[in-house]
Amino acid sequence: MKRIAYARIAQESNSLSPVATTLSDFEGSHYLEGDALLAATTEGPEVAGFFKKAELAGFIAAARARKSEVEPVPILSAWASSGGPLAKDCFEELESRLVEQLRAAGNIDGMYLCLHGAMGVLGISDPETRLIRSVRQVLGGAPLVVSHDLHGNVTQARVDAVDALVAYQTNPHRDHARIGKKAGAIAIGTVLGEVKPTMGWRSLPMILGGGKTIDFLQPMRAVFRRMRQVERAGDALAASTFMVHPWNDSPSLGWSTLVVTDNDAAAADRLADELAEMCWERRHEQPPKFPGASEAIATARAAKIRRKLGCVTMADASDVVTAGAPGDSTHLLRALIEEGKGMKSFAAVRDPQAIATLWPREPGDIVALTIGGTLDPTSSTPLPVRGAIVSKHERHGFGRTVVLLVEDVRIVITEGPSMVMRPSFYTEVGLDPFRADIVMVKNFFPFLMFFAAYNRKTIFVRTRGATDFDAAFQLPFDGPMHPRDPVDDWRARDRVRRGVT
Repeated sequence: MKRIAYARIAQESNSLSPVATTLSDFEGSHYLEGDALLAATTEGPEVAGFFKKAELAGFIAAARARKSEVEPVPILSAWASSGGPLAKDCFEELESRLVEQLRAAGNIDGMYLCLHGAMGVLGISDPETRLIRSVRQVLGGAPLVVSHDLHGNVTQARVDAVDALVAYQTNPHRDHARIGKKAGAIAIGTVLGEVKPTMGWRSLPMILGGGKTIDFLQPMRAVFRRMRQVERAGDALAASTFMVHPWNDSPSLGWSTLVVTDNDAAAADRLADELAEMCWERRHEQPPKFPGASEAIATARAAKIRRKLGCVTMADASDVVTAGAPGDSTHLLRALIEEGKGMKSFAAVRDPQAIATLWPREPGDIVALTIGGTLDPTSSTPLPVRGAIVSKHERHGFGRTVVLLVEDVRIVITEGPSMVMRPSFYTEVGLDPFRADIVMVKNFFPFLMFFAAYNRKTIFVRTRGATDFDAAFQLPFDGPMHPRDPVDDWRARDRVRRGVT
């Protein structure tokens, strides 16, 4: 019986956010160890409030298929909402717990480690490679397979430190468990001596391209189809395209492709190269241009029939909390109050100071205060409001929450991250999206699935904030970067990044 450990430390970091991620952000969102992790990954939910089954449950499924040969060993699982880079002491504490519990687990024959791939830490470069190396010191030469979100950033150091690296193959992401199962099968096969993972990868000096980057839409559909095709044909154990989190401050940031074969280096290189060329051909197809708040509200007002049949979902694209923005922007909120009169709107803002002020008050009280614009004052300013307290709630992951009625806008003010991705963000506080004209979300892609029953029209809105696509252009890179700079060829930089002479 081979003992294979499994663990997760995952957070997507936005280096432009001034709000550091702390240990309390992990422990308040999702933190499990040992038997509690085993129960969550076998019985569910794996991540309460978000996923019944995710990567680690997928790994358990792979282990169950070989239950007479493999014993899964739970270590820990720590996940926090996207946000600013981790405080150094937060990272070091999580790293220490991972290493100590892995040592305490006894003899381990291999491991599956789930990482996001775009984690940032204040004062530490390439922190996920450091995590992998710390695990390596415990495992020695035992196989180590790592999975990433497809927005992860790959480095040669990371490739050198693992036996195999795999990523999601969907955007919006909906294959968490499947990728965990795939990574688990590779780890198990390697431990049992059935496969010998061999990787080939390519790095592109490109942070934006591929249009909307949705897997089932052009222009990226052919790339995702090709990845799945080579796996089905048995030409690769795993094929991945990393479309990168463009607000990560790694100098070597950029799209990459990576293929894992069974002991066939030539095929891994050839297929990684083919996928890289396909991505590079799509570099000029940029994300769509988004309207400003006034134009978006006017468009929603004109959509009378759609509002009667459901709601207009308005994505605050400059303050996307699930991409690491602070969630305290007041630009769209201000416009909804001032220009959205006559339309019932639901909106969200994070403001711990406002919560402290409001919490002693009671529903029905009329209050005057400023909200928002305090966590990232360089992007927006506090908004003076006067309104009635509708309700108060204590919520897992969001902290203390107050619903405030200002004009025609129901504002959900949260103490923790205002991660508006699912309808439950509103329904849990008594707000039914069917009864709204406009519903604000702070998410780029997954909300399209989760709000499908309510949403009759989607509008992405650009104001100013940490998740504007061109906000990343201020970051320092290791050379010219598309589309900020003219770049005609990707191969020279790729060779440097991979250490190829």
